Amino acid sequence: MLANAMGFALKQATPEGKITIGVLFVVSIFSWMVIITKARQLIRARKAAKKFFEAYRATRDPLEIARRGEEFDGAPAYELYYTGAQETEYHLKNNPVTVVAVKSRMSPPPLPGTGAETDILARQITTKISQSSFESVRVALERAASQQALVLEKGMIVLSTAVAGGPFIGLLGTVWGVMETFSGIARAGAANLTAMAPGVAGALIATVVGLFVAIPAMFAYNYMVTTIRAITQELDAFASEYATALEHKYVDNRSLVEELREMLRPEMKPLFANQAADEKVFS
Repeated sequence: MLANAMGFALKQATPEGKITIGVLFVVSIFSWMVIITKARQLIRARKAAKKFFEAYRATRDPLEIARRGEEFDGAPAYELYYTGAQETEYHLKNNPVTVVAVKSRMSPPPLPGTGAETDILARQITTKISQSSFESVRVALERAASQQALVLEKGMIVLSTAVAGGPFIGLLGTVWGVMETFSGIARAGAANLTAMAPGVAGALIATVVGLFVAIPAMFAYNYMVTTIRAITQELDAFASEYATALEHKYVDNRSLVEELREMLRPEMKPLFANQAADEKVFS
């Protein structure tokens, strides 16, 4: 019955109404393309993000995954992680800060398997980055989070246009068709239901098609916006967690007093003397 009613109404539609239905058909095609593509993207992003977070939580070093060369394609959090790892590695290579910590004789023996020195006065030399370099890492993380949010939201304008514009486009076709129907009745001078019904049916088909376009787009849009918002919040939380881990592990957080105290230690004087000699030779 629905097919028969739709077929009858479509045959009775005016040329303007058929043009409106054609426009709605094109909008529907783009809408469904976005729905299918975006649904696959979000499903893949959630699955890949779950695997990435499991791998990241299992590590102690925030750069371990990048150094192992593991990849999690499709995970927005991994793209953010990789950007931060690249920026950190760049500063570790080009703007390093060498921190030398001398262990006390009274310190407890190191745990086995930690890689600590076993000498009584062991030196643990760690390469880190300065606070100013770490600001560049923070900016890179923020930029990566914004880029991933834009990637997730790409194409959603098509769905919002279909939701908001579909019924109005159909209503335009309906009003135009009703106007044409009443104009024809006025010219013919036959104001009866038999003369009006076909034209009104042909005009209403535009509104029906407009609703068929808007309703699936509305449900898909609401679901996808909620999912994208959840992934974006997850990204923001991970960016803060990742930045904190990098700062704890790879950023030189010593105060100026601690740096001066370290430079004045007897064990450090030969090291700084050699550095001064090297600088004098090169100068």
